[in-house]
Amino acid sequence: MRLFLALTPPPELRTRFGELADLAQARCGGRRIPDANLHLTLAFLGEVSPTRLDSLAHRVRQLKVQADSWTLDEWGCFRSPRIVWIGGARPDPALQRLHSTLWQELAALGFEGGPSRYIPHLTLLRRAERLDTPKLPAFRIDWPYCQVELVHSVTGPGGSRYTTLARSRAVKG
Repeated sequence: MRLFLALTPPPELRTRFGELADLAQARCGGRRIPDANLHLTLAFLGEVSPTRLDSLAHRVRQLKVQADSWTLDEWGCFRSPRIVWIGGARPDPALQRLHSTLWQELAALGFEGGPSRYIPHLTLLRRAERLDTPKLPAFRIDWPYCQVELVHSVTGPGGSRYTTLARSRAVKG
């Protein structure tokens, strides 16, 4: 099973992110990520044995995630895989802490491979023909979040399909 932990935007933000993806695709070309698949990956686990799923899902359901907000206000790209993304111009300490905490929890379950550097981003395009992000319009979107999801990714002829398997608990204020 191909799994990852993510923040999933609410429908109204997915729509707004989709509008930005349309702008990016018009300028840069490439394959647009469908609105339903837009998310912020916090921890990519890759292929995980189904025998480990119950303990992982249980751990995710026990997590308490402090409500916070992430400000997205910057276009970016990864040149080698030709990805166009949006993210925050300034580091977000709360998001960095959440990422670190998740990898500590995962390590306790025997998962390895946490990245040495984490760049929070929302992928909008893959295989972009041009990485011309400086000419894209300015924007600012605040994304309130309070829950992490364990997501199963299945790749098929029509692209990837995501299914949420477990959600963390939200802690308000």
